[in-house]
Amino acid sequence: MLKFIVSLYVDDLIFTENNLVMIEKFKKDMMANFEMSDLGLKHYFLVMEVSQEEDGISCLQKKYAEDLLEKFNMLGCKSVATPLVPNEKLRKEDGVKKLDASTYRSLVGSLFYLCNTRPDILFVTSLLSGFMQSPSQVHFGTAKRVLRYLLGTISFGISYEKRLESKLVGFTDSDWAGSIDDKRSTSGHCFGLGSGMFSWSSKKQGNVA
Repeated sequence: MLKFIVSLYVDDLIFTENNLVMIEKFKKDMMANFEMSDLGLKHYFLVMEVSQEEDGISCLQKKYAEDLLEKFNMLGCKSVATPLVPNEKLRKEDGVKKLDASTYRSLVGSLFYLCNTRPDILFVTSLLSGFMQSPSQVHFGTAKRVLRYLLGTISFGISYEKRLESKLVGFTDSDWAGSIDDKRSTSGHCFGLGSGMFSWSSKKQGNVA
C-alpha cells in the first residue's frame, strides 16, 4: 500500500513515501511549479537534528539544548540525575521573593519546545508553566535544575529502529490532587510503536479531584 506524507511549515517542506518513483515524480512536479531546491535527506528541521541510517532514524535537539544552556549561563554547572526532586511540591504563594517573570517565561517556553524530542522533561515543564504569572526564586531554581539535568543528558532523543514487527504500547496515569493550590490532578500518557514514542502528554485536569 502506498503511503505518501507531506508536512509543510511556512516555506519548509518535508515528505516521505515508500515508493522511490513517486518521490522523484513529486519532486520534479514541485520544482516545475514552485521556486524550490532539493536538500536531499532530512538532517535538520526546525532545530531538530535527524539522523537516518540503515537500521533506523533518530531525532534529537542537542544543539538547541546547548544553546539553551549557554543562554542561561548553565554550561559550567553540575549535572543532576533527575529533572525534578522526587515528591517535590510547588505552590504559587511559597513565601519566597518574586523575580522578573520575563526571564522565567523565556526559559519555560524554551523547555516546552525541547519537549518535541524530550518527553522526559514534559511533566516538570508543564508543572513550571503554572507559575508564569508570578514566579518565585523557588520556581526559577526548579527550572534551572531541569537545565542541569539536560547538561548530563544532552544527547538524549528518540530512536526509531527498523523492525519486522512493531508492537503498539501505551501507558497512562494520573496523580491524585497533586496541585497544592487548586487540588487538581495531572494526567499523563505516552504511546510507542516499536522502539520509540510518537505521542506523549502531561496536563492538569480541568476538574477538582
